[in-house]
Amino acid sequence: MDKYIQLNFIFAAMNSFAIKKIGLDQLVPLQEIGRKTFYDTFFESDSEDNMALYLATSFSDEKLTAELENPNSEFYFASLNESVIGYLKVNFGPAQTELQDESSLEIERIYVLQDFHGKNVGQSLFEKAIAIAKANSCSYVWLGVWEENHRALQFYTKNGFVAFDQHQFIFGNEVQTDILMKLVL
Repeated sequence: MDKYIQLNFIFAAMNSFAIKKIGLDQLVPLQEIGRKTFYDTFFESDSEDNMALYLATSFSDEKLTAELENPNSEFYFASLNESVIGYLKVNFGPAQTELQDESSLEIERIYVLQDFHGKNVGQSLFEKAIAIAKANSCSYVWLGVWEENHRALQFYTKNGFVAFDQHQFIFGNEVQTDILMKLVL
């Protein structure tokens, strides 16, 4: 039986997972969950060449090491029985990809294994991000979502985010549009 299917059965039985902050010692599991969840989310809508290039550069040892060592970025794993089922990345101030506003928090990534969609993992990671923002006295939370990622757009809209701008995202040899969304706290 596939490892992720087994985890799904365990999850259904226990319906309990943990969220914890991670550090550089979790580089390899971060690469694994990052590559898998990004690929699974976007492989149908992007070319193989662009996907391979993105996965190689965005989840390289050097790039993730720099992100994990950045004091203005934090990563969290959602884990079930020691297996990573999702992750969150948030950025403060100068680590933010766009606004770099000291009074805001950027949710750069929330990704969950497909077998755990609809099981409150993404919502729990989102709530963790909101708790981090409130604990740091942020006045708002913002993020960027690809305009074709309808599932994510619906999720964030359901959670009170509103679109306020857009920007271009270079994905291999393609230019894509991200919708920038904000939630005032």
